[in-house]
Amino acid sequence: MNERIVAVVTAAGKGTRMGADKNKLLLEVSGRPVLAWTLEAFEGCPLVDEVLIVANEQDIFSYRDIVVAENFRKVTTIVCGGETRAESVYRGICAAENADIVIIHDGARPLVTPAIIADTVEGSRETGAAIAAVRAVDTIKRVENGIILETPDRETIWQAQTPQVFRRSLILEAMENCVGTITDDASAAEKMGERVRVIDTGYENIKITTPFDLILLEAVLEARKKA
Repeated sequence: MNERIVAVVTAAGKGTRMGADKNKLLLEVSGRPVLAWTLEAFEGCPLVDEVLIVANEQDIFSYRDIVVAENFRKVTTIVCGGETRAESVYRGICAAENADIVIIHDGARPLVTPAIIADTVEGSRETGAAIAAVRAVDTIKRVENGIILETPDRETIWQAQTPQVFRRSLILEAMENCVGTITDDASAAEKMGERVRVIDTGYENIKITTPFDLILLEAVLEARKKA
């Protein structure tokens, strides 16, 4: 099956919860910027033909410097993002004009691996849509005004991650016709009635949001070096 697979790496967030004086993806962990660890996984995944980065305008040159310094050959384009994550993702999908399949991934998930990427791509083959996810380990409460309303069955609760993989035509239509706020890309496909496959990809694929996450990231990276 000769399909062109393009990754859209979203890196246009502000990262206000990190409390740093620059974009969290530019912070160095284990000697490299966070974004470099993320891009390395896509560079090393044989299924990925091309990588696009969606960036804030002020970070474009910094990201370009990382791509050049790290010699990431698959990164071809850096797209200017929008006001919201959904708008940034949409701009990235539009820029991936020659793609049959798009992989949407948060730049702030640098512990993704080539295997996770490949597993999620393969999981999308049947329905045209699949996401990385993990089973919830904590008991979940639905709360209103500080009072518990119900306790959903934990066996049915999954925590969505990225990568999220779609046929480009499917996610483009879903994004263009989506009404209301979406919390992730799969939500747009769900609203259109599409079946989205869930791929259990493990608990290491964390999102870097707070300073504590940087400590976890460094610990996992050091453990991987020793493995």
